[in-house]
Amino acid sequence: MNKVIELLRHVHIHPLLWLIVALSIATAHFMEVSLLLGIIFVHEMGHAAAASFFSWRIKRITLLPFGGVAEMDEHGNRPLKEEAIVVLAGPLQHVWMVGAAFALLHFNLFPEDLFPLFIEYNLMILIFNLFPVWPLDGGKLVFLLLSLKNSFASAHRTTLMISFVSLCIFSFVILATAPAHINVWVVIGFLFFSLYYEWKQRRFIFMRFLLERYYGKKSSSPDSLKPIQADEQDLLINVLEKFQRGCKHPIIVEVDGREKGTLDENELLHAYFTEKRLNDKISDLLFLY
Repeated sequence: MNKVIELLRHVHIHPLLWLIVALSIATAHFMEVSLLLGIIFVHEMGHAAAASFFSWRIKRITLLPFGGVAEMDEHGNRPLKEEAIVVLAGPLQHVWMVGAAFALLHFNLFPEDLFPLFIEYNLMILIFNLFPVWPLDGGKLVFLLLSLKNSFASAHRTTLMISFVSLCIFSFVILATAPAHINVWVVIGFLFFSLYYEWKQRRFIFMRFLLERYYGKKSSSPDSLKPIQADEQDLLINVLEKFQRGCKHPIIVEVDGREKGTLDENELLHAYFTEKRLNDKISDLLFLY
């Protein structure tokens, strides 16, 4: 019960949402808007509950005029399986909600006039959230899949490019089939802005990933060891850009294809963030340590 209360304390309502609610009352659509907001709230609480189970740091759960977002203060260093559960916990809420609605309707405990709308809203939110567009759940799943084989920086960059292409295709489809749906265009505009902002912040996001890897919790053990081969002339930052989620990286330093020495990933992070050796080559660290 205490965890539920703690989660509810993180809920914030965007000021514009109150305007939407007021307009819904004035136009006699309050029931429809309330139904939609209730479904969105349960979806976001699904993410938050899963994150709380894994002791993630939850910043806030915000209800927006066109959706919701559960913001976590985690930056890519949790196990991939754990993060996949948190991402999927939102869409899975629609499964039990639809199942519960059918059961309640069977026992005449669900209003028949609202049942088709409830099912429609659930399917709409579920399908839309699984689009491969960042920061939707589908975009986050793409990021996780790419992170299985690629470095954090590469997976993040590729996810944003896939998201941009997917959003452009979706925009053309809406333009051809339903150009007058203003609410859809508002959501599309928000997603384009989110992608633009994420792209501009990608270097900062990468640095945040490295910082938490260095200073963050040490209790979460990595999934595997994955050595990184680096030439002694490689710059430190170029090797850091090869760091992958869910892996611990011993750095094998080579000269002309032959192993010269080994460094621990924490030695690289210490040199970059604590000693500010921003322009050093790997060979400089090898002699240092």
